[in-house]
Amino acid sequence: MEKQMSALFSYLRAPLYTGPLSRVCANFQGAGVKFRHSLTSGSPQLGGKPATSPLRGHINAALRAVKFSTTATAAIWKSSQRDGSAAPRLRAGWLGKVALGAALGVSTLALVQYLHTGSCTAMAQKVNLNSAEGDWKETKDFLLSLSVKDRRQYYRTSSSVPLDDIPVWTPTAGCSEKPLYQRNEKLDQKISLYSGDITKLEIDAIVNAANKTLLGGGGVDGAIHRAAGPMLVKECTSLHGCETGEAKITCGYGLPAKYVIHTVGPIAQGGVGEVEKKALRSCYKNSLTAATKNAARSVAFPCISTGIYGYPPEQAVHEALATVREYLDEHHDKLDRVIFCVFLPTDKELYLQNLPLYFPAETAVKSKL
Repeated sequence: MEKQMSALFSYLRAPLYTGPLSRVCANFQGAGVKFRHSLTSGSPQLGGKPATSPLRGHINAALRAVKFSTTATAAIWKSSQRDGSAAPRLRAGWLGKVALGAALGVSTLALVQYLHTGSCTAMAQKVNLNSAEGDWKETKDFLLSLSVKDRRQYYRTSSSVPLDDIPVWTPTAGCSEKPLYQRNEKLDQKISLYSGDITKLEIDAIVNAANKTLLGGGGVDGAIHRAAGPMLVKECTSLHGCETGEAKITCGYGLPAKYVIHTVGPIAQGGVGEVEKKALRSCYKNSLTAATKNAARSVAFPCISTGIYGYPPEQAVHEALATVREYLDEHHDKLDRVIFCVFLPTDKELYLQNLPLYFPAETAVKSKL
């Protein structure tokens, strides 16, 4: 159903009939139902051509449905004339669009409301991100179909920080230590260091330092769940947990971020060995992979495992920077920005000290004069 609605709404673009909404709904209800029942998903042919799938067949037929019922068109027109309203913008194409909605199983009332207002008003009325009631799949599909501007009305945070307001970190020459990686100018403008609340970032994806249940916890995990709302727990429940080093992606729901990527960092309270290092690197790599697979071009990381999991921050920063650097070397065209989001001043200082080692500036050429 979600895919059907998405396909339908992408088709609805033309100027619309602006007559009385209630009258249009009443007169068109029968025509829409009649058209929907005239199509069967098992039909080998629709509109005279083979259908490669039931949905495609329905769409092909519906696009020709402008001719299927001149009676319905006349009924709508006469109705508008009786209430004294002119309908100069009523076109045959409008009827075809509503017929398309009927073919896809969309209620006529919801579709006419969409046509009348130019927005997903009917579905929007069902979205309540403060409640766990409802289908999280439909809510997710609806939210992800919106533009950033339209999605803002659903944020559960008091404010948000757009990507354009997050400064780009720029490498500067003069680092006292020798860089660990060579300069790659393709990575310029792709790194940010942000000090603040990750739940405020209006970007494509934020990473959650989650526990294995994915059902919320303390620290950044709890903050993300509180800001996203109860629908996040419902989707996370369907994921059946997450193992250390893995990453799973969900909708952001009430967050300004479209997606939340949940990853489980290693517990290092007993010390850091090769197992813990490999697991932490996997967290960053798998999170970036999940982002790019879902066309998320901006992603923000918290400091994974450095809180109650006990991974020393001065060691974790190197695993984070090295993994991001190596991933960007290979996939620089798939990401516009990677943001290291820190909360503590000490973490910010660690990143400022070590960023030049992994993303060095251009080496200054000394004059021979």
